[in-house]
Amino acid sequence: MNEQELQKHLELLRSEHSDFDAAIAALIDAGSSDQLQIARLKKRKLRLKDQIFVIENTLLPDIIA
Repeated sequence: MNEQELQKHLELLRSEHSDFDAAIAALIDAGSSDQLQIARLKKRKLRLKDQIFVIENTLLPDIIA
Protein backbone atom coordinates (compact mmCIF):
# COMPACT_ATOMS: atom_id res chain seq x y z
CA MET A 1 0.00 0.00 0.00
CA ASN A 2 1.20 3.48 -0.70
CA GLU A 3 1.05 6.31 1.82
CA GLN A 4 -2.24 7.72 0.52
CA GLU A 5 -3.96 4.33 0.72
CA LEU A 6 -2.61 3.83 4.25
CA GLN A 7 -3.99 7.24 5.28
CA LYS A 8 -7.45 6.33 3.93
CA HIS A 9 -7.34 2.96 5.65
CA LEU A 10 -6.24 4.64 8.88
CA GLU A 11 -9.18 7.05 8.72
CA LEU A 12 -11.57 4.14 8.16
CA LEU A 13 -10.14 2.21 11.11
CA ARG A 14 -10.37 5.28 13.36
CA SER A 15 -14.00 5.75 12.35
CA GLU A 16 -14.79 2.09 13.09
CA HIS A 17 -12.98 2.38 16.43
CA SER A 18 -15.11 5.39 17.31
CA ASP A 19 -18.27 3.54 16.26
CA PHE A 20 -17.40 0.61 18.53
CA ASP A 21 -16.73 3.01 21.38
CA ALA A 22 -20.17 4.58 20.89
CA ALA A 23 -21.87 1.18 20.66
CA ILE A 24 -20.21 -0.04 23.85
CA ALA A 25 -21.16 3.14 25.69
CA ALA A 26 -24.76 2.85 24.46
CA LEU A 27 -25.03 -0.74 25.67
CA ILE A 28 -23.58 0.14 29.06
CA ASP A 29 -25.80 3.22 29.42
CA ALA A 30 -28.87 1.18 28.48
CA GLY A 31 -28.05 -1.21 31.31
CA SER A 32 -27.49 -4.14 29.00
CA SER A 33 -26.91 -7.36 30.87
CA ASP A 34 -25.31 -8.99 27.82
CA GLN A 35 -21.74 -8.90 29.09
CA LEU A 36 -20.62 -11.33 26.41
CA GLN A 37 -21.65 -8.95 23.63
CA ILE A 38 -19.94 -6.02 25.36
CA ALA A 39 -16.77 -8.10 25.80
CA ARG A 40 -16.79 -9.06 22.11
CA LEU A 41 -17.20 -5.43 21.06
CA LYS A 42 -14.35 -4.40 23.36
CA LYS A 43 -12.14 -7.13 21.88
CA ARG A 44 -12.89 -6.00 18.32
CA LYS A 45 -12.24 -2.38 19.35
CA LEU A 46 -8.87 -3.41 20.78
CA ARG A 47 -7.97 -5.24 17.55
CA LEU A 48 -8.77 -2.06 15.62
CA LYS A 49 -6.59 -0.05 17.98
CA ASP A 50 -3.71 -2.47 17.33
CA GLN A 51 -4.18 -2.11 13.56
CA ILE A 52 -4.26 1.68 13.92
CA PHE A 53 -1.02 1.54 15.90
CA VAL A 54 0.72 -0.54 13.22
CA ILE A 55 -0.32 1.81 10.41
CA GLU A 56 0.63 4.90 12.39
CA ASN A 57 4.08 3.41 13.01
CA THR A 58 4.41 2.62 9.32
CA LEU A 59 3.52 6.19 8.36
CA LEU A 60 5.54 7.86 11.12
CA PRO A 61 8.39 5.56 12.15
CA ASP A 62 10.05 6.28 15.47
CA ILE A 63 13.53 7.26 14.33
CA ILE A 64 16.13 8.12 16.93
CA ALA A 65 18.25 10.96 15.59
